[in-house]
Amino acid sequence: MASVWFNQEMRETTGFTGTVEVEGKNIRTVIANLEIQFPGISEVLIYEDDIMPGLSVIIDGNIGSIGVLEKVNENSEVHFLPALGGG
Repeated sequence: MASVWFNQEMRETTGFTGTVEVEGKNIRTVIANLEIQFPGISEVLIYEDDIMPGLSVIIDGNIGSIGVLEKVNENSEVHFLPALGGG
């Protein structure tokens, strides 16, 4: 199972849990399984069937670029973090 890490802002939605183990072959299924454990979390992570604007998904240290279709391996580490911007 993948390890999913939540930033401080998202921990309120997870009952202040910082890390959970979740099954899923891509971000879409990971979020669907998170929704089972933490009802309402998809409202924080998903907008119009994709990752919420202003949110980045980091999988094994790499910033995802294809949203909910991003592949997740069995032992992946997934982080949902506010997107960084600027120039």
